Amino acid sequence: MSGIMGIYHLDGSPVERENLVKMVDILAHRGLDGADIWIEGAVGFGHRMLWTTPESLLEKLPLVNQTSDIVITTDCRIDNREELISVLQFENCPPEKITDSQLILAAYEKWGEQCPEHLLGDFAFAIWDKQQQKLFCARDHFGVKPFYYYHQAGQTFVFASEIKGILCQPEVPHQINEVRIGDYLTSMFHDTAITFYENIFRLPPAHRMTVSRKGIQLQCYWSVDPKRELHLGSDEEYAEAFREIFIEAVRCRLRSAFPVGSMLSGGLDSSSITCTARKLLTENAAQQQLHTFSAVFDKLTECDERPYINAVLAQGGIEPHYVKGDSSSPLKDLDRMFWHQDQAFYAPNWSMSWELYKEIQGQGVRVVLDGYDGDNVVSNGYGYLSELARAGRWLTLSREVKELSKTLNQPFWGWLWSYVQHYAINPTISRYRPFRLIRRIWQKLKPLRWENKQPVWSEIVNPEFAQRIGLEERYKVWGKLQGHFGLDERERHYRNIATQGLTSFALEYMDKSSAACFIDQRYPFWDKRLVEFCLALPPEQKLHMGWSRVVMRRAMANILPAKVQWRRGKADFSPNLSHGLLYFEQERLEELILNDLGTFEKYVDSTTLRKIYQRFVSSESQTTGMDARKIWIAISLVLWLDYTAEGRLNEIRQKAV
Repeated sequence: MSGIMGIYHLDGSPVERENLVKMVDILAHRGLDGADIWIEGAVGFGHRMLWTTPESLLEKLPLVNQTSDIVITTDCRIDNREELISVLQFENCPPEKITDSQLILAAYEKWGEQCPEHLLGDFAFAIWDKQQQKLFCARDHFGVKPFYYYHQAGQTFVFASEIKGILCQPEVPHQINEVRIGDYLTSMFHDTAITFYENIFRLPPAHRMTVSRKGIQLQCYWSVDPKRELHLGSDEEYAEAFREIFIEAVRCRLRSAFPVGSMLSGGLDSSSITCTARKLLTENAAQQQLHTFSAVFDKLTECDERPYINAVLAQGGIEPHYVKGDSSSPLKDLDRMFWHQDQAFYAPNWSMSWELYKEIQGQGVRVVLDGYDGDNVVSNGYGYLSELARAGRWLTLSREVKELSKTLNQPFWGWLWSYVQHYAINPTISRYRPFRLIRRIWQKLKPLRWENKQPVWSEIVNPEFAQRIGLEERYKVWGKLQGHFGLDERERHYRNIATQGLTSFALEYMDKSSAACFIDQRYPFWDKRLVEFCLALPPEQKLHMGWSRVVMRRAMANILPAKVQWRRGKADFSPNLSHGLLYFEQERLEELILNDLGTFEKYVDSTTLRKIYQRFVSSESQTTGMDARKIWIAISLVLWLDYTAEGRLNEIRQKAV
């Protein structure tokens, strides 16, 4: 994790050093090991350095290649180093002396704008090509490394790792983007370029961009192939293939010049990473002991995962660290978090993550592995149920639903009925003669069901605001991507990986949170090779007899403790939000919600919000989380808008936190 920034004056005017210094200074928290600036005429790059890998200790950025007149600034970790060193003819140089930025620069020299297609790892970079008078930028496949930019046609292009690095420039307006506010209130993530500021954009994951005086050219350089299928001879072969790729995904992310840590929640994903990392580090006697970081819950025992955490720790070779997940308010240090995030944010348990990051920093750990979203990468396989129903394999479907209902605590008959209704009764789909009578009855009862029910998405949104920004149309577009029922497994899996937009949003959020504590967070599940492998698997390798992600469970034999390997379900942290809001912040919530919301009522339906709040505080069961979630989303937005409205953004021009 480092910080990159740059300015390109498209009108040819020279970059003023003072403006670039502002960008470097305001992103000081992204790199405490050095800072530098390069300027040549109308182009200037900056960099904040945080050492993480052994090679980064030798790195000097921005890096200039005098021979070819190209310059790079980058935040990166390249994982296919051995392959690139060979192909790019670095054989005469010791590998440990070759930096990742040198590899990217050499890749650009060889392949030009196609160079990102040859890179594995996490990266965001900008290259100035003096001979061609163009700026070339690229971002990694899943958006682990952030890249924000502002473009004023014919005049200027500004980019940075964080939006505040752009906002500190005098020519950049601080205009709030109301369309993004609408997306936020309805929890839509499909737009991977939009931000909370007008005319400031994100470079989408797996995209490259060329900037010249002619304008901007944006192009996707990679997408996962939804049609690729993998066929092996047995369950054991699939498990072995998964294990090989997964171990490599963990191994290449252990490359560090500092102590390494792993998030350990007790779930299947974090435990698999932790146990694999421990195994790899143990085999390398020169490596230090693995540190783990876990949230535990003394008050909310339903959230506590210590039995599973302890099963992992019992294997040895691990130094555990803990924070209390239920001991702080979800609104704690919110102004500081707004400063780092440059936006309202969704993560209601961020205060727990914040405490974990501070503990990681206190232990001198700079690299931490995280099991974020292994569910979607490997896939729970629920699309397989639709395939079984479509094929008329009702007995197999019944068995799968019966076992899954135990895991997910769902009513068996209600779940099974949803497939019968869709595939056996629906006249546009069903071809099953035995269901003709049921279908006739269903058609007669259908008009009695309620229609025109208010969509859930609009509950807390001011209707006039929704109409003004065309929110309903945006929601329809998102809904087409979001709908999963009736899809086969591969299409469902593909949508979860490639079309939702939530992944890059979450990765950007975690990047800025971890950057505040000088931490480089790495995600083995979001390895291009592993994602491609999992999507190509047959559906029965993802779901079998109620066991989701079964290929992964089999692959982790003799690596994971059986208690974790074959556990059903996972912890639900939603009670922690309800507890935090009621125990720590009820007085503040009442002041914000029950009193006049002022100008914020143009976005939020205050009457509905108050009803939700009253229902929330009076409910006998405050662990469901739905009302708490709606309250959190609204309050986070209100407080962020208040934060920006008070002129605190002007402080960005003067100092960094």
